[in-house]
Amino acid sequence: MKRLVLAACALPLSAAFAQTPPAAAPDMTIARAGSQASSKGPAQYFTGGARIDPLFPQRAPMSASGAYVTFEPGARSAWHTHPAGQVLIVTAGVGRVQRWGGPVQEIRPGDVVWTPPGVKHWHGAAPSTAMTHIAIQDTVDGRNVEWMEKVSDEQYGK
Repeated sequence: MKRLVLAACALPLSAAFAQTPPAAAPDMTIARAGSQASSKGPAQYFTGGARIDPLFPQRAPMSASGAYVTFEPGARSAWHTHPAGQVLIVTAGVGRVQRWGGPVQEIRPGDVVWTPPGVKHWHGAAPSTAMTHIAIQDTVDGRNVEWMEKVSDEQYGK
């Protein structure tokens, strides 16, 4: 049986992995929890109570933005599309999601929903349970969403 013996490094571990950052590199930024104002989901785009807590804005060279969105029980978005698609990461509660022409599907914490570019869909809370998700979407030609008609009670209840 062969044994592998590693020689001790002459440099401390921190020095062995240290790198000097480029002189022109910008500083990192930290958006502290609670430092960005929440807003109410506009009634023209949401049915029921929805709260939007921004996480990060579009910032070049990235064109994605993200937010926590919390839906009260029974609340939901209007039908909408995203020009570059959208990722939803469910963090709390029980929700619903539906693509145009498809079945209403239940979503739970840990579920990740990918909606492809241009797919008409909605998302929101279950009838008796609130739901929070992280929404991440990219911007194309200055837009990240196209809002459409509201989801009817019949469509929501399917």
